[in-house]
Amino acid sequence: MVMNKTVQDSRPDSREGSPSQIEPAGTEEGNHLTRLAVFDYDGTVISGQSGALFSRYLFMRGYLNPIRALRLGWWGFRYVFHLPYHEDEPREQIFGALREHTGKEVDQLMLDFHNEVLLKRYRPEAIAEVQKRKDEGCITLLISATFSGIAQAAAKVLRVDGLVATDMERDEEGHFTGNVAGDVISGQNKIKAVASWADEHIGQGKWVIAYSYADHHTDEDLLSVSEKAYAVTPGKTLKHKAKRMRWEVLDWS
Repeated sequence: MVMNKTVQDSRPDSREGSPSQIEPAGTEEGNHLTRLAVFDYDGTVISGQSGALFSRYLFMRGYLNPIRALRLGWWGFRYVFHLPYHEDEPREQIFGALREHTGKEVDQLMLDFHNEVLLKRYRPEAIAEVQKRKDEGCITLLISATFSGIAQAAAKVLRVDGLVATDMERDEEGHFTGNVAGDVISGQNKIKAVASWADEHIGQGKWVIAYSYADHHTDEDLLSVSEKAYAVTPGKTLKHKAKRMRWEVLDWS
């Protein structure tokens, strides 16, 4: 059963509270802790970026007007070329365009997008690696900046033990407001999210990140606190970092 704490209507947000100190890699104590295998989603488990693909999916179906599409394109340009940007901006552009639809309609839209667009983008190596770590006795965790509705569908495909993804705010009637709820799960927030999830489901001081898999330079912090880090089909910046840090580079199709 997938343990998911991103559903705000019925369960508390697992990202609240201060994360416990992450056990340094290679300590004797760490060998007796519950071992986590943490997987990034976009560009790691799947080829491509779910956010950009979702934007295109919405635009082609008339949910996004040209002005919002241009704003998203400008954000994407800044992201690709490492220019200043706000993490909330593209998510609020997308969900701002969906405010007139009910929460159930948007949830179904995300599920349809996942099944129509993303399913064919899963990397067989990623699915096999999740199962390999489960067979070793690791707790497997999907950690992603993508929307929780998409991540929930992904968790079922991967059969991971848990997930943390970016939540969007809902009103009292369950409709999306267009605002991000809490933090976007990216960069250093991924470490906090892993720690909060693990503290809640395993217990403080009882776990260690044994393996982590990611593709982007913004995931360097997560990779750095893992006993074994894998740079998956990385971009140039992360590839250079991986070489310096002696992280293994995986070339997944």
